[in-house]
Amino acid sequence: MNDSINEILERIRQLEDRLEDEFEKSRAQYEVKLRGKIAWFADEVVARQRAFKIRYPQFFRRARLLHILVAPVIYSMIIPIVLLDLWVTLYQQICFRAYGIPFVKRSTFIVVDRHHLAYLNAIEKIHCVYCGYGNGVFSYAREVAGRTEQFWCPIKHAIRLRDPHHHYTKFVEYGDAEGYRGKLAEIRKDVQECESD
Repeated sequence: MNDSINEILERIRQLEDRLEDEFEKSRAQYEVKLRGKIAWFADEVVARQRAFKIRYPQFFRRARLLHILVAPVIYSMIIPIVLLDLWVTLYQQICFRAYGIPFVKRSTFIVVDRHHLAYLNAIEKIHCVYCGYGNGVFSYAREVAGRTEQFWCPIKHAIRLRDPHHHYTKFVEYGDAEGYRGKLAEIRKDVQECESD
């Protein structure tokens, strides 16, 4: 990669850090306290939040019939999501050992914590658990796939990708045969030395 690309990537990393700092400031106004990965609120904050909980009769009156009717379709995805989670975990346990790639830590990507919020009713909590788990599994699988791609086929596509994984910036350009042959060992070494999330 040329220096200009490296400078832009470094600037993006700095902006991401700054953005996370701003998110942290935003969270502070809601008096969220973090102990490791556990979020909690003072009792008086929880009491204020409970005032916003929607009771079931009102919840169902507000719900659109179509949303209720498609709920079984949405929740049927839990089966392939759980299978994906299990298969990706098994895959990396077998293949990453063979490739010498550090394991991806599931808990870095799968975060299920919104069900603790006092302003959600039980149905909303179930929705949040489902979405947190499902999107977490997809993020987890994407990281495992990204590390695999960096090891086996670190070549950028000819067509621009909408949202490539973060390993993609290390890939050689499409059509750069010399770069691919010359840098493959280095790119593989990079993924083998990445931190276990």
